[in-house]
Amino acid sequence: MRFVPPSREVLAEVLLAAGPDAPTLCAGWDTRHLAAHLVLREHHPLAAGIVLKPLAGRMERTLHRWADRAKAPQAYAALVERFRRGPGGLSPLSLPGVDRAANLVEFFIHTEDVRRAGERWAPRVLDEDYSEELWRALVRGSGLLYRGVDVGVILRRPDGRRHVARRAATSVAIAGEPAELLLHAYGRRGHALVTFEGAPDAVALLSSAELGP
Repeated sequence: MRFVPPSREVLAEVLLAAGPDAPTLCAGWDTRHLAAHLVLREHHPLAAGIVLKPLAGRMERTLHRWADRAKAPQAYAALVERFRRGPGGLSPLSLPGVDRAANLVEFFIHTEDVRRAGERWAPRVLDEDYSEELWRALVRGSGLLYRGVDVGVILRRPDGRRHVARRAATSVAIAGEPAELLLHAYGRRGHALVTFEGAPDAVALLSSAELGP
């Protein structure tokens, strides 16, 4: 839990610094769309559309309406500030256990969605304990994240630790820091600092597969 509140602060500051119309790694979204998404998921019942397809269309229309209202810098700053304050008391995300489970990875990924969408960026130096938390989250979710891949996937850290995310007759090893491996698993592969080891055909299959939750 201790990493989620500071991660929220970092994400809010990154959004504010970027302004309402900066690009992100989320297809079709500028920073104001991302800010609207973050507030909507914590404050609006239509956030259920993230997992319930019948509500997805209404959720998307609401998100774009909020993003349109946040074009002006002052309105955008107010939207980001609402995210910074966190969920209301009636939101399930106000419960510490739910907050940690839902937001540890969410906030890290979206911070990098803003940071790495620009032309010049460098990876952050992360607290070692924070990096370990991200690794544990990746290990727990790797089966789902790589479910659409037709080859085996082995995640390998620089310290030699490894995790088999998917088993198959032919495998590819993906090597990198836990944060970079997490970004790759969530589909940010063009901006994740990882390397691959395996047969060229297997690496090509991995590169063309749909990744993420």
